[in-house]
Amino acid sequence: MEYETVIGLEIYVALPTRSKLFCGCSTAGGAEPNTNCCPVCLGLPGALPRLNRRAVEFAVMAALALGGTVQQECRFDRKTCFSPRLPKGYRIVQCDHPLALGGSLELDFPDGSRRIKLERVCLEEEAGRLVRGGDGASVLVDYNRAGIPLLKIVTKPELRSGREACLFLEKLHAVLLEAGIAAVKPEQGVLRCDAGISLRPAGSQETGTRTEVRNLHSFCAVEETLNAEAKRQAEILRQGGRLVMAACHWDGKRKVTVPLPAGEDSSGCRYFPEPDLLPLRLERFFIEAMRRRLTV
Repeated sequence: MEYETVIGLEIYVALPTRSKLFCGCSTAGGAEPNTNCCPVCLGLPGALPRLNRRAVEFAVMAALALGGTVQQECRFDRKTCFSPRLPKGYRIVQCDHPLALGGSLELDFPDGSRRIKLERVCLEEEAGRLVRGGDGASVLVDYNRAGIPLLKIVTKPELRSGREACLFLEKLHAVLLEAGIAAVKPEQGVLRCDAGISLRPAGSQETGTRTEVRNLHSFCAVEETLNAEAKRQAEILRQGGRLVMAACHWDGKRKVTVPLPAGEDSSGCRYFPEPDLLPLRLERFFIEAMRRRLTV
């Protein structure tokens, strides 16, 4: 039986602001660990977030550049889950009320031109990062990155191969680069993605059991990973096996996908409205001002 690959992407782009999303700490790289931190981005008692206007401007410009519809009111939520990378025990994200809806990118694929639709564009904060200790056994936590503003771009599941996903990311990066929102070198860690991939019988409209591959940091890694995962799923199905929904990461040395440890997937996460931030209301004149900046 022939199978069709179904791929959807969640792309994360670090916005080029000088300060974090909810505080005045610097976003500059290269600082000593845990020096670009304050009570707000560490979630200490009594500290309250304050939204970075510049990050909102970048996010609105990105949504407009991608053809999305900017919402005049959006809201923030707390995504609570246990992870040593989250000093607050949660991240402030957008869930049910994103910054923008819709949008699309038209691409020239080997089998012809096709428009890939976007589901939503969101604004959220980054988590900290884990660093391997010098002894090779310990793991340290650096919270300098916690709170850096991220643009989250979610596509509809309309990509059909690792190659198509790679071409989509290249086109997306070019659009954001032209708008002054993305860094010149995405491999510097300012652009990454999670990919949901499933297989279904050719011609079917039903979606198969999905695997989510996390933290892909380069265009080549996306193509290689998704093609390998599609091949793995196809082999299981052809042998009469059954796929299991899972979150995993790519082991570049062994060229295989590896399940994430318990607690590192999204199944244990909970969302509720962020109580320390009012809804963000964007007037039409502000949205149009951002649109004009794209055409200057």
